[in-house]
Amino acid sequence: MANMITWFLLGLSMISTVYNVKLMAHGRAMREATRFYDFKVQTKKVTKLCNSKDIVTVNGMFPGPVVYAQEDDRIIVRVTNKTPFNVTVHWHGIRQRLSCWYDGPSYITQCPIQAGQSFTYNFTVVKQKGTFFWHAHVSWLRGTVYGAMVVYPKTGLPYPFKIPYQEQIIILGEYWLKNLVQIEKDTLASGGAPPRADAYTINGHPGPNYNCSTNDVYQIDVTPGKTYLLRIINAGLNTENFFAIANHKLTIVEADAEYTKPFTTDTVMLGPGQTVNALVTADQTVGKYSMVVAPYKSGRIVNYQNISAIAHFHYIGSAPDSLYLPAKLPKLDDNLAVKTVMDGLRSLYKVNVFREVDENLFITIGLNVQKCHSETPKENCQSINNGIMAASMNNISFVQPRLSVLEAYYKNIKGSYTEDFPDAPLKFYDFVYGAPNNIPYDTQSMNGTRTKVLEYGSKVQLILQDTGTVNIENHPIHFHGYSFYVVGYGTGNYNPQTAQFNLVDPPYMNTIGVPVGGWAAIRFVADNPGVWYMHCHIEIHQSWGLGMVFIVKNGKGELESLQHPPADLPQC
Repeated sequence: MANMITWFLLGLSMISTVYNVKLMAHGRAMREATRFYDFKVQTKKVTKLCNSKDIVTVNGMFPGPVVYAQEDDRIIVRVTNKTPFNVTVHWHGIRQRLSCWYDGPSYITQCPIQAGQSFTYNFTVVKQKGTFFWHAHVSWLRGTVYGAMVVYPKTGLPYPFKIPYQEQIIILGEYWLKNLVQIEKDTLASGGAPPRADAYTINGHPGPNYNCSTNDVYQIDVTPGKTYLLRIINAGLNTENFFAIANHKLTIVEADAEYTKPFTTDTVMLGPGQTVNALVTADQTVGKYSMVVAPYKSGRIVNYQNISAIAHFHYIGSAPDSLYLPAKLPKLDDNLAVKTVMDGLRSLYKVNVFREVDENLFITIGLNVQKCHSETPKENCQSINNGIMAASMNNISFVQPRLSVLEAYYKNIKGSYTEDFPDAPLKFYDFVYGAPNNIPYDTQSMNGTRTKVLEYGSKVQLILQDTGTVNIENHPIHFHGYSFYVVGYGTGNYNPQTAQFNLVDPPYMNTIGVPVGGWAAIRFVADNPGVWYMHCHIEIHQSWGLGMVFIVKNGKGELESLQHPPADLPQC
C-alpha cells in the first residue's frame, strides 16, 4: 500500500513536471522545483536500413525522453532495468556537487543496475544551465540509450542574446545493425579495431543517403525570417562529426553548457560528449535545405563510415516534394577548420583564471599495441603485426575494477585500486613525431586501476598531450564532476617556454578535443570531493583503457565532504 502511495505521488509530480515543461516551452518562467522522471530501460523493435532488430531504449523512445529543469532544481530519476544487460545512467556535464554517488559511470561511482533492479538518481543542478545530455555508461549501450537534458536559466535571468523564435534539439548519433553489447565483446576478444557504424543519425534518423531510408528523415519546419536556437549534442559512440546547414550561418553562443561570446561559422565539429548551442536565422530563399552530419577524419588509420546523414531544414511555404539544397563541408580531415572554431570560443565574460598552480600534471594520451600471448592468435590478436589494441594515459591502460572505486574509497576497501597514477610519463621524448613504432614490441602499455589523489581546494593544471604511438588523432577527453578552463592548446609537443595561454576569457568546458598530434592545457580547482573519471569519449578508446580516476579528498565540514551512499545503491 505504501509503495502504491509513493508511486501515486510520483505520478502527480511527473504531471506537474510535464505541465511546467509546457509552460517553459512557451517562454514562461519556471519556479525552482524538484523534477521527477521515471526511466524504464527496455528493448524495442525498430526498423532501419532495411533491417528490424531490438535495441535498448528508455521508455521505448529513441532518442530517449528529454529531461527539462531550471538552474538549481533538484532532479530525481528512478531508473528501472527491464533488460538482460547491466545499466547505469550518466548525467553528462552535470558537476554533481556533493552528489558523486549519482554520477553514473559503471564501476567508478556505482555498480551497475542489474536486470530487474532499480536505482534512483537524486541530484541538484547547482549553478548550472544550458544544454546537457544523459546516456548509459556501461558497455556500449550508450549507442542507443541517450537523450537531451535542457536546464533553463533562473527566473528573471534572460539569455545573453535575443530570445529565439523557437528552440530545437539536434542529437547526432551512430547506428549499428548488429547488437552493440556483442560488438564490444567481439571487438575486445579479437584484439583488433571495431567495425565502423552502419549509419550516422540526426535525432535517430539516418536520412535519404542510406538504404531504405528515403522517408526516415528528421525535419525542422521553419518560418522565413525567424531565428532558431539549435541545441546540438554529439551522442555518437566512436566518431567526431562535422555539422552544417546548407547556405546558413551558425552563431555559437554556448559550448558545453557555458555561454560564449557569439562566434559565427559555416560548420561546427563536435566530438562525442560535446554540446553546442547555435543560433540560425531562416534568411534564405524559401525552400528545403540539408542539415548534414559527416565524420571528422582525424585518425589516419581509422575506418570511418563515409556516407553522411541528412536532415531537412524546411521553410514553411516551400513545396513538400521540393529537392533539398546540399550543404558544403570542409575536407573531412581538415584540422584547420576544427582549430578555427576552437579559436573562436571565448567565455562570455572575463574570468581571470588563477595564476599559481598547486598540482601540475602532464598526461600523455594515445593508442598502444600489446604483444600477443593468446593460444589462438588468429582469433584474438588481429591488430597490427598480430598484436592486441589498447589505449592509455601516461602509458597506463585503465583496468575496470570489480567494485566501484567510489565504494572502495568510501569504505576503505583495499585491493580495488592504487593511488599511484604518475604526474608525468616515465620518460619524455618527441611524443608526436618520435613515438615508438616498432609495433608491438615497443608500443606496450602497463595495466592498472590507478588513481591520482588531490587535496581539497588545490589548483590543478593538466597538460594533455596526444602521442604518435600507433596513430595520432583528435581525442575528446571528458572530465566527470568538473568543468575546466581550456587555457591553451596547440600542435606538436607541448613546450612551456613557447605555449600561448589565455587566462582572461578561456572557454569553460567539460569535454576538450585534444588536437591531432597536439596538446591542450586545462585548469580547475579541486573543490568537489569524491571519485571522478576522466576518459576519452570515443567509446572504443575507453574500452581499450584510455582513462584514469581522480580522488578529491574532503575539505572542512559537511559542505566540503563526500555524502553518505544512498540506501538503494546497486551492489556488484
